[in-house]
Amino acid sequence: MSINSVPINSAEILFVKCVKDGIPNRDPLNDSDARRIFGEEDGRISLSDVSIKRDVRDYVQARYPDGGAGKKYFIFCREERTDDGKLLGRGTLAQKTLERAGRTSKTDVRKDLMEVAFDVRVFGAVYSVKDATFHQTGPVQFGWAHSLHPVQTKYVQGTVVMPSKDIKEGEGGKEEGSQQGTIWTTYTLPFAVFAMPGVINASIAAETGVSPDDVELLLEGLWKGTQHRQARGRGIQQPLFLIHVEYSDRFYRIGYLEDYIRIHPERSVWLGSMPPTSIRDIALDVADLGRVIRDCPKIARVRYWTHPEVKIDGDLPGEHCRPW
Repeated sequence: MSINSVPINSAEILFVKCVKDGIPNRDPLNDSDARRIFGEEDGRISLSDVSIKRDVRDYVQARYPDGGAGKKYFIFCREERTDDGKLLGRGTLAQKTLERAGRTSKTDVRKDLMEVAFDVRVFGAVYSVKDATFHQTGPVQFGWAHSLHPVQTKYVQGTVVMPSKDIKEGEGGKEEGSQQGTIWTTYTLPFAVFAMPGVINASIAAETGVSPDDVELLLEGLWKGTQHRQARGRGIQQPLFLIHVEYSDRFYRIGYLEDYIRIHPERSVWLGSMPPTSIRDIALDVADLGRVIRDCPKIARVRYWTHPEVKIDGDLPGEHCRPW
């Protein structure tokens, strides 16, 4: 039986973002270079769905540290430590989340968490502790984000002014320790554009209690979470394009919306000596995407958002919304 009295539509999401001077999602198995799941000749790099969800979670947690109205926007999957620096496990995180939401007596951890934790309702959760185990599939699932063009990363190095150790006097009066700053090395890239698909399953959303307000926060979290979450190595990121396609049939979707967009200039320019380095150097061709949406007989609503500096080639049906 549904725990959500306000049903939502099944939908697809397509989100396009860019990065300058950094790598949003590094591969620890490849010297922290960009993730490459395609062949070397293909040249594209990728971002995991885990990375995208982290952007949304961090934004929601920063915006609603107290859970927001109704105490329903807490984040369960987060990093929290004890006073002595030890990471909290799932059981303690769940307990603290429920306590902050005012749930003093736990009757059903799965149900309670879905009611108070945005990420459990939307993305699902794996919960395995003593005497309480569940695996809840989330109604919102993202695919990997792949660059729309080949990418050549650069290996760079620099120095840090601080030495790694203090200089101390050792045996025989000889000074020991570093006399200069440490050297750092990293991979980076000047500029890249990524496209990420996502789906929303209305049947599972009814089961977990996802509301229309949750969907609006998810879309806002994709856009503003990209701008909010930052670290030096991740580069400066910017959302460029977001489309939300809702269907009148909850068991239907067009599928693979990312296959219907292209980026200009073409592949050869990205591999040349002067590849694009800014938003103004590119254009997104959405003509095929607009055509396939217009030809679909099961569309309930279409909304899309664009960065004011990005050039869009082609027409899209639906409402062109102002970014958050």
